[in-house]
Amino acid sequence: MKIICIGRNYADHITELQNERPDAPVIFMKPDTAVVQKQFPFVIPEFSNDVHHEVEVLVKIKKVGKYIDAKFAHKYYDEIGLGIDFTARDLQAELKAKGLPWEKAKAFDGSAVVGDFVDKAEFTSLDNINFELTSNGTVVQQGNTAQMLWKIDELIAYVSQFFTLRTGDIIFTGTPKGVAKVNPDDVLEGYLEGKKMFRIQVK
Repeated sequence: MKIICIGRNYADHITELQNERPDAPVIFMKPDTAVVQKQFPFVIPEFSNDVHHEVEVLVKIKKVGKYIDAKFAHKYYDEIGLGIDFTARDLQAELKAKGLPWEKAKAFDGSAVVGDFVDKAEFTSLDNINFELTSNGTVVQQGNTAQMLWKIDELIAYVSQFFTLRTGDIIFTGTPKGVAKVNPDDVLEGYLEGKKMFRIQVK
């Protein structure tokens, strides 16, 4: 299983981090070792003093595909989920300033929360899904898939030009504004249309 992440897919988040709006989806990867195991906490790595939460809608691939046309992309997934892309923002800024890859800041062990998944048929429209993240009971991030610069099927079509998609692969579709530092003892909870998809404690 591989984790394919999309960066800069929400305009407000691009503005928030003062990034340039891309002409095509920004792609980076996380290895399977990035996934926080169920019932385990997220442990802030010793190499960062500024780890941010980024809540994201997830898509789980159900069959092998390559060069998928956007109009057929819906046949390659049945489940939608929610997760967190943890980012060592201080390290990422350092790497970006040097023109280096982001992997150390984005793909370190435990940098991905993969919550529960639900059947996509539960949603009236995949282009109108509300989601949010709370920290210690307070909403810190809110988004709707309507705000995506590139929709789910467009992302699958684009990604499949470069990478063969396999059963069990997960696509992180980008984060809305509101990213912020996490601190020890924070409790983060993610909701998809009001349904709790994960709960994780920060250590």
